[in-house]
Amino acid sequence: KRKRRRQRHKTENTHNNMGAYKYVEELWKKKQSDVLRFLQRIRVWEYRQLPSICRVTRPTRPDKARRLGYKAKQGFVIYRARVRRGGRKRPVRKGIVNGKPVHCGITKLKFARNLKSVAEERAARRCGALRVLNSYWLNQDSVYKYYEVIMVDPMHKAIRSDPRINWICAPTHKGRAMRGLTSAGRKHRGLHGKGHNYTKNRSSKHAQWKNNNRLSLKRYR
Repeated sequence: KRKRRRQRHKTENTHNNMGAYKYVEELWKKKQSDVLRFLQRIRVWEYRQLPSICRVTRPTRPDKARRLGYKAKQGFVIYRARVRRGGRKRPVRKGIVNGKPVHCGITKLKFARNLKSVAEERAARRCGALRVLNSYWLNQDSVYKYYEVIMVDPMHKAIRSDPRINWICAPTHKGRAMRGLTSAGRKHRGLHGKGHNYTKNRSSKHAQWKNNNRLSLKRYR
C-alpha cells in the first residue's frame, strides 16, 4: 500500500510540475491524434501556397525550437524551407549516360545527404549573412517535406554579447550548413555514433580511407 501511495504521489507531482512547453511536446509526440492530423492538414495546404523558402515570425513548434537553441530575442530568425521528397534521378539529358553500362542507372539512386541538411543549405544560401544553428521537421505531404531552420545573425550585438551563443560568431562557422557542421550534416557524415565501431568515421570516412590505403615505405636513415 505504501508503495502504491508513493507512486501515486510521484505521478501527481509530475503532472503538477508540467509546464506549457511540456504539454506542447506531448501533443507533438502523438502525431496521429485527431487534433494534430487536422492541424497538419490545414497547415500543409497553406505551406503549399507560399514560396519554397520564406521567413516565419515565430517558430511553429516553440518547444522543439527552444530545445535546439532558439531564443525569442533579437538576432534569432526562423525560416521555413520546402524540399522535394524521394530519391535523386541522375541529371543527364534524355536519360542517356555516355559511358559504361555500370553507370547507366537513372532512377533508384539515393542522394548521400538527408533532406534536412538540404533544407538547411538552401535556407543558408538564401540568407548569406545568417548562420544556421539547427533545424527540425515540421510537416510533410506526398510531394514535399517542410523544415523550420533556426538562423542566427552573427553581427548582431545581442548575439555577440551573449556568451551562450557567441561561439557562432567565429569565422570557422561560416557556411556551417554547406560544410556539414550542423547536426543534420554531422549525421550524414556518420559522426553521430559512439563506440569502437565508429572510430573508422573519425575524423572522416575519407580521411580514414586515405590513412588505410596510403603506401608508407619507411626508410632507414
